[in-house]
Amino acid sequence: MIIDANNLILGRVGTYAAKKALLGEKVDIVNCESCVVTGDKKSIFERYRKFLQRGIHSKGPHVRKSPDRFVKRAIRGMLPYKKDKGIKAFKSIKCHIGIPEEMKSQKPETLKNANIEKVPNLKYITVKDICKHIGGK
Repeated sequence: MIIDANNLILGRVGTYAAKKALLGEKVDIVNCESCVVTGDKKSIFERYRKFLQRGIHSKGPHVRKSPDRFVKRAIRGMLPYKKDKGIKAFKSIKCHIGIPEEMKSQKPETLKNANIEKVPNLKYITVKDICKHIGGK
């Protein structure tokens, strides 16, 4: 299954992908950089700034600064990743920046209920902007 995350809410895409992965399906998420997080831009940046200042550089917590790894880390929180079925499900989820060449011929599906246009809250920010703010490329 291929999911196009363009203008989709990160949490809703993540729960859908986690459920499918737990059922045994292989899930590929493309266009991770254009996935969105709802909320005020300042509060989202402040949350990640505080998270970056916590801990020690060598011991963590480690923040993923690439959009595909950022999305995969968000999905990991929705899985029982310390148990066998969670480890297996987490390995079956792949996140991609853009659309890879081998997947261009296949048609990705979008989630109707996860689209940002359905939400009355107009405050949101893309994963790409969050990653740039915390020091990614």
